[in-house]
Amino acid sequence: MTAAVFGHDGPWTEEEYLALGETQQRVELFDGSLHVTPAPTPRHQRIQRNLGNLLEEAARSAGLELLETVNVRLKPGRIPIPDLVVTQPIDFDEPMVEAQDVRLVCEIISPSNAATDKVLKMHYYAAAGIEWYLLVEQENGTLHLYRRHGRHYSEHSVTKPGEALMLTEPVRATIRPEDLVP
Repeated sequence: MTAAVFGHDGPWTEEEYLALGETQQRVELFDGSLHVTPAPTPRHQRIQRNLGNLLEEAARSAGLELLETVNVRLKPGRIPIPDLVVTQPIDFDEPMVEAQDVRLVCEIISPSNAATDKVLKMHYYAAAGIEWYLLVEQENGTLHLYRRHGRHYSEHSVTKPGEALMLTEPVRATIRPEDLVP
């Protein structure tokens, strides 16, 4: 992949992006530019797995799907890879999930790219019409749940260790920060 990336001139198209195939790195497409990050840390992976375990049964009970690190097309040329998404039923053979199918998007904030999750992706997810956005702080598991209002999110709740987030939409689940953080 390195040769393909460094040998490329100009903005990337979706077709060129998809032609990269599966990689060890997380490669996202933002308006013609690639955003490449290494694999998540073990802490990040554990939080993601624990949160996925908590949301998976809730999603199935609601007739929805839980997916990890999947391409989500927010609009042509804008394809992030969120840590977790809850979607309506989708075609599992398609290389991307369309934003209109996503009900909840979750990101575990990595210290190295916190601004991407807190600013860039938050803006892009809201503009794409994704109703719910859940951010998880790695250090202590604090949960920040946002709900879309127009093209922006407003903070719906903050859940700190010792408290519980009681999700009622788009799934019913109880999430305690101490159940996520190793």
